[in-house]
Amino acid sequence: MFQYSLDNKRYHTLNYYYKNKYGKKTFKVSLNGNFSCPNKEKNGHGCIFCSRLGSGDFAGNQNEDLVTQFTKIKEIMEKKWPNSYYIGYFQANTNTYAPLNELKEKYETILKIPNVIGLNIATRSDAISLECYDYLEELNKKTNLTIELGLQSIHEKTLKLINRGHDLKNFEKAVKELQKRNIEIVVHIINGLPGETKEDMLETVKYLNNLKVDGLKIHMLHIIKDTDLADYYQQHKFHILTKEEYIDIVISQLELLNPQIVIHRITGDPKKEDLITPTWLLKKFCVLNDIDKEMVKRNTYQGAKEKKQ
Repeated sequence: MFQYSLDNKRYHTLNYYYKNKYGKKTFKVSLNGNFSCPNKEKNGHGCIFCSRLGSGDFAGNQNEDLVTQFTKIKEIMEKKWPNSYYIGYFQANTNTYAPLNELKEKYETILKIPNVIGLNIATRSDAISLECYDYLEELNKKTNLTIELGLQSIHEKTLKLINRGHDLKNFEKAVKELQKRNIEIVVHIINGLPGETKEDMLETVKYLNNLKVDGLKIHMLHIIKDTDLADYYQQHKFHILTKEEYIDIVISQLELLNPQIVIHRITGDPKKEDLITPTWLLKKFCVLNDIDKEMVKRNTYQGAKEKKQ
């Protein structure tokens, strides 16, 4: 059995990490804090793959207050796993992009809820002010804080194509600021971005491994209706990874990662009514199971090739 798994996975699962750290079942509750995004404000569009809900399609309803959002999701989870711990996950848009007093009010509202033991805050490397870094450092001393940074790719050509709005140096600076304050960092990457090869995707993971981030979210590029990416795909019809290609790339990426890096996500999770392609992503658990089966078949595991880099 792989050291960092409770269910025969061959990679470091979030379930293992939470159970090992907190001693019982722990969930993230996805919230919509009604934040904006500097990239959208800059050009009216933002990243070409971003949905109208700012990558918060499964977060709470932005028209409801945060406590109501949290309570609704918690009540569903409690039916299956009572007496759990919860982590407030500020997911939609850029969750450090607001005046400091507004950030404090929203974060600390969630931290006051019983059995909430921490926060995950999704943001961009170009949207954290110095005073925000200092506040996050204070917050990290009081609760379990994780900052999720979108990167998607280390390749500048790709970052420009997807209209990311910042470069790799900006991302590196943010990582150093957070690491200096001992704040856990989870990084989002996307496999299958236009023009990228398997080697390009592996280079992104090698870079993050050397940067010693704490966690990783691996997404499969999927094309959502009413996005700039949908328009780009209509014009260029670039290659979309098959399920088999995606599984091969993910396993190769896992092999390069230090086993202590927690895998927070390993596939996409689109809404059926919004998805254009690839439709194989709709069968999430089939993808997860096929990754497990292929890792067993290859007799491999997270970190198997890390020292050979």
